[in-house]
Amino acid sequence: MSEKIVVALGGNALQAADKEPTAEAQLQVVQETCAYIAELCGRGYEIGIVHGNGPQVGRILLASETAKDVTPAMPFDVCGAMSQGYIGYHIQQALREQLLKRGIDTNVATVITQVVVDAEDPGFRNPTKPIGPFYKEAEAKELEETKGYAMKEDAGRGWRRVVASPIPKEVVEIDAVRKLWETTVTISCGGGGIPVIKKSDGTLQGVPAVIDKDFAAELLAEEIGADVLMILTAVEKAAINFNTPDQVDLDTITVTEAEKYCEEGHFASGSMLPKIQAAIKFVKANPKKKAIISSLDKALEALNGETGTIIVADK
Repeated sequence: MSEKIVVALGGNALQAADKEPTAEAQLQVVQETCAYIAELCGRGYEIGIVHGNGPQVGRILLASETAKDVTPAMPFDVCGAMSQGYIGYHIQQALREQLLKRGIDTNVATVITQVVVDAEDPGFRNPTKPIGPFYKEAEAKELEETKGYAMKEDAGRGWRRVVASPIPKEVVEIDAVRKLWETTVTISCGGGGIPVIKKSDGTLQGVPAVIDKDFAAELLAEEIGADVLMILTAVEKAAINFNTPDQVDLDTITVTEAEKYCEEGHFASGSMLPKIQAAIKFVKANPKKKAIISSLDKALEALNGETGTIIVADK
């Protein structure tokens, strides 16, 4: 039976820092990314993809807010759904092309995915995730009063809207992903998923929030019964004392070692920390399985145990 792998793609897999942030430029980067994913499929692995959406959803929101005098601005959860759709479309198109080049006739499909969060999550009481455009202080105050937005000054650059970053609890469309899995490369939980809360009558309501895509990928991996959670980012290995003369790249480490490094503050909260935390959570829930953190171009080697940071259970 083939190994099931949930692959979490970082922002570098969707958009290059040295290129214009256009749809055309993104598609070009995605085509390069999908060549690596197709190689994994060609080796017989069953793949499910989760991706980020930080720059993309920000631009959608900016466009919507800029055009508010012409057409009503879209709520943030709707902007998240829009980003899932167009990023998923790019991955579908590019990955299908790369698979066909390798003689692999496999379906690729995006599932627009809602992810349940707790309405009482502490993040909602203290939103910190900046989104959208910068405003002058007077404009920010007006938005607070008229729309109820939480606004904060951002490092002297102006005021921005901030939203919560709650912990994901449940993938709403998980049954659909399970049914598709054996015949289709699924793209789900894009951008961490559209955050929703369950109301008392069981219906769902979108909320303005950002779910970390690494935590969403971990939840998906648990619910799908994946053998490996693979988080692909801009570096080949996680490291302690990063970017100092004492930097040490991490090879295979245990959950206890990973937790110790987290407590010692070795990983930045906005980049490597959530990846390590998601890896720890997955392995704790599945002690016989592993999580891998590596770069896109080293994905196959990392799966073979030749590189990457591999997190395993304590012996």
